[in-house]
Amino acid sequence: MISLAGRDIMHSWGKFVFTGAGLGLLIGVTLSMAGIYRGMVDDAKVLLDNSGADLWVVQKDTLGPYAEPSSIYDDTWRGIRGMPGVARTANVTYLTMQVRQGERDVRAMISGVTAGEPGTPGWPPYLVAGRQITRGHYEAVADVAAGFKLGERIGIRRNSYTVVGLTRRMVSSNGDPMVFIPLKDAQEAQFLKDNDAILQQRRRTAVNPAFNQPGVLDAVIASQSTNPYVNAVLVQVAFGHGAEEVAASIRRWKQLTVYTRGQMEEILVGKLIATSAKQIGMFLVILSIVSAAIVAFIIYTLTLGKIREIAVLKLIGTRNRTIAGLIMQQAVALGVIGFVVGKITATLVMAPIFPKYVLLEPLDSVKGFVAVVVICVISSIIAIRAALKVDPAEAIGG
Repeated sequence: MISLAGRDIMHSWGKFVFTGAGLGLLIGVTLSMAGIYRGMVDDAKVLLDNSGADLWVVQKDTLGPYAEPSSIYDDTWRGIRGMPGVARTANVTYLTMQVRQGERDVRAMISGVTAGEPGTPGWPPYLVAGRQITRGHYEAVADVAAGFKLGERIGIRRNSYTVVGLTRRMVSSNGDPMVFIPLKDAQEAQFLKDNDAILQQRRRTAVNPAFNQPGVLDAVIASQSTNPYVNAVLVQVAFGHGAEEVAASIRRWKQLTVYTRGQMEEILVGKLIATSAKQIGMFLVILSIVSAAIVAFIIYTLTLGKIREIAVLKLIGTRNRTIAGLIMQQAVALGVIGFVVGKITATLVMAPIFPKYVLLEPLDSVKGFVAVVVICVISSIIAIRAALKVDPAEAIGG
């Protein structure tokens, strides 16, 4: 039985291999789709890991700085820092926007970090080149995926920044590279209006009778020129204390929403990328159905092309089990060729050039191989039924 399948494949090996390669491209797309989902989940986990935080303190009744807008006063960290179980606190802001680099724009997540030292929550944990931010204004550390180089000038809102350091795998949950700048600059970029808008607001304030009292107008104008808000306070829990215990204390006394690492991961994976996960899941189902249909059609066509040979086998007494095994082995061989081509294509071609991070895990490849074999076996049933219905008399027919 094995020799029959092998000899039949060798008889038309060129067509067989070419067909398997075409199927492999479809399988490569399927593996890449699974890798895209894995990459999205990994991006979300990397974002949380690199923040260096155990707790995220955000505006009450919001989902935090990554999934929803959050705004709290920038002096909130002082009250949190003095609470039992809190080792470190740091303000942080996040803003996704276009960053100018010469004539091109790069979409990035801007992260405003407080002054401190390596290990401070919100800081990039390591650099691949350059140094960390040491000045209070106009310096930036960028992820290498943004394409910036050391010493380059980039534009964020109306200010220019010098790239002093480069990091790696610092990305948002959407896969956008992160750019770190001083907190005061980030507050200005996120919350402060442009000069024309501020001027118009002051004119409206000046003509409002409610602000015509002495000193009131000056106070309002001064408030419009400051940025007393951040998106979140990152908290590191002291050794010996539980994250949930400290979070409950902050919720009780500060009337703010606090998320632990597990809760924040659930928000990012379970809510923020849930829709994308469903879309990818639907594509995987569709691609699997298409792959099964293609294999079934190819094997059925190959079987019809050798009806006379099958009739001869039945005439000389070959058992139906042997004929069924011949067709099924050819289907599995086609799937194996397709999987090998697909795996190579996904790893060496699709993953490197895809704009988002593609994580191809070995276990997914094993599951994919098993799925391909099962699909090929099921798809061969139609061809097997057609072969078993062949009349041995056709071997001596016209």
